[in-house]
Amino acid sequence: MNRITRRGALLSGLAVGASSCASTPKMTPYVAVNEAATGVFAHGVASGDPAATSVVIWTRISPPVGARLVLPAKVVWETAGDEAFATVLSKGETETGPSRDWTVKTLLTDLEPGKTLFYRFRFLDAYSTVGRTRTLPQGAVDAARFAVMSCTNYPFGYFNVYDLVAREDDLDAVIHLGDYIYEYSREGYGGEVGAALGRNHEPAHEIVSLADYRMRHAQYKADPSSRAMHARHPIIPTWDDHETSNNSWKDGAENHQPDTEGEWNARRRAALQAYYEWMPVREPDMGPEAFFRSFSYGDLLTVAAIETRLMARARQFEYSEIIPTLETPEDVERFKSDILWDETREMLGAAQIDYLDRTLRNSIASGQPWRLIANQIIMAKVTAPDLTPHVTEEDIAALEQQWNQARAFVKSSALGLPTNLDAWDGYPAARERFYDLTRNAGEDGMIVVTGDTHTWWANDLVDRNGTQMGVELGTHSVTSPSPYRKEFLGGKGAEYALLTNRDNDDVRYLSGESHGFIHLTVTKESARAEFRAVDTIESGDYNAFTQAAFDIEKKKGAARFTDADGLGFKEGFLF
Repeated sequence: MNRITRRGALLSGLAVGASSCASTPKMTPYVAVNEAATGVFAHGVASGDPAATSVVIWTRISPPVGARLVLPAKVVWETAGDEAFATVLSKGETETGPSRDWTVKTLLTDLEPGKTLFYRFRFLDAYSTVGRTRTLPQGAVDAARFAVMSCTNYPFGYFNVYDLVAREDDLDAVIHLGDYIYEYSREGYGGEVGAALGRNHEPAHEIVSLADYRMRHAQYKADPSSRAMHARHPIIPTWDDHETSNNSWKDGAENHQPDTEGEWNARRRAALQAYYEWMPVREPDMGPEAFFRSFSYGDLLTVAAIETRLMARARQFEYSEIIPTLETPEDVERFKSDILWDETREMLGAAQIDYLDRTLRNSIASGQPWRLIANQIIMAKVTAPDLTPHVTEEDIAALEQQWNQARAFVKSSALGLPTNLDAWDGYPAARERFYDLTRNAGEDGMIVVTGDTHTWWANDLVDRNGTQMGVELGTHSVTSPSPYRKEFLGGKGAEYALLTNRDNDDVRYLSGESHGFIHLTVTKESARAEFRAVDTIESGDYNAFTQAAFDIEKKKGAARFTDADGLGFKEGFLF
């Protein structure tokens, strides 16, 4: 029985019941660390952007009140081969002060490849907690393991997903795909939940200035689960939009009003300055927006972290602007074929395309079987199912309270338009240019990991001619809510997920339930993605379980899904 026929037989509308979660038993309860963020090193330690012989380590000092300081302040760092620091391997000092918000960032060099290293900081008589990091391996590598995550909105709940990742012992790195912070005020997105949980944003207003962004980063870094995760593993982060402002693009953002919030370029500069101060990353030579780089894991794979927001992205289409222009079927077809496919609409830009071309070619030439693309926004083609017969006026009105595009989106769903015009679907010509460069380099072995949507995805990546280019794994959020969760659309969110799955052949699995991360293991022959979840973010006490799991192999010239575990009955048929 072919896949399309199974889908047609399985679902006929929103009357179907929601699918089940994974059958994997829950693990024993964990308790998130409740240690207060106090003292000289209140924001913990972190490491990131590892290379074979170097890695960035980071901390921030809070000088004791009344202390007489000589500026710039000197902070000592030390490394050791054991957590007890029985033998100090290296030692140095780094300067800091108010000009960089008292943050400390040091590039450790002349390290051994593929080694675990411990580090700590000292200021005056105070020592930081000990951090653990790891350099990239060289030569033969049997396996690499990553935790893939995104969308960490402080007021929406406890960072239990961070806590769970901190308890993992076998990770090579954490890949954070963006929305590491959120810019909203206490009255904005998540504010009501934050007030109920006692997790209000600081500062109270929407962040716009350098001081605002610094304070918001400080709040997120002070969270105990964040400190635990960062101290345990090196991080490879990308940014998405909320590190600056919602739905950002090269020359602006949906959530930026120049009349009241000033010039966009000034806000962007402030956001990126705070980002580079507070994150354990290397700063790009081409300018702050050019935040793309790669990481090579011996003879196994290359991780290419791309930038899709600030350097080259054209302004995204808004449903509320498009729908009034689509008065006839001819208007709709013209939009789909001409306007949406405008070749000048850019996502990556020429400089990044050139870098990725060289990176992927080098990976293939070196004999690595896999390329892992750290990507912010959904790359697969996803057309919205027609919602107009299934949602009421009350459903739309309620959704409009959360999203001002809701009414226009429901109308657009009847026209066969993409579900998300802020994703790669809003830039299909740019997506084809990316596929072209991967094809020219050698398309087999591409796995794309994606954040942004607060939803679990397992997608086939197929070009406009129907050629399989690879697979996509979408991670749920650390805390932000999914539009495919049961409560969405007046309680129809899970059915909306099933309809989206049914109507899109490229979508193999889709679920908005639970929060979590992808535990991704890559070996020479295959890859396995386990969608690891927590049962609550409303309390620091939680259970952990596996939502679903997927096996990936290279077949017929491309990465393909070969098996899945933990799917519900309907999800299994749709897969």
